[in-house]
Amino acid sequence: MKKLSEILKKLEDKGYQKVCSIDDLPNGKGKRFLIDDVDIALFNIDSEIYALSNLCPHQHTPKIFEGFLEDYCVICPSHGWKFDVKTGKKPSGSNGLETYNVELVGNDVYVKVNQKKLNW
Repeated sequence: MKKLSEILKKLEDKGYQKVCSIDDLPNGKGKRFLIDDVDIALFNIDSEIYALSNLCPHQHTPKIFEGFLEDYCVICPSHGWKFDVKTGKKPSGSNGLETYNVELVGNDVYVKVNQKKLNW
């Protein structure tokens, strides 16, 4: 079995960052985090953690973390748009929110934020 330090090193090498403890994420609720200036909403659904962009594409407001959860969908509190927490997509299947990879090591939650590349 791999040592914890080896697992953490691999995660860091892949760009994952420790965000919080799972104990900081109440079941069925969202919480907001900034990771490298990227606004993220984390959701805990029965100890499965999901990470989405916190910016609603409708009005670009950072409100997704305040949304209501219903059947693995978060409902934006500003206007009611729904997004699947697993895929970020709207129920119609169209694009919605960016999702981020999450790893749980012990009780610690690690998230990988994809760095945006500027096309100058």
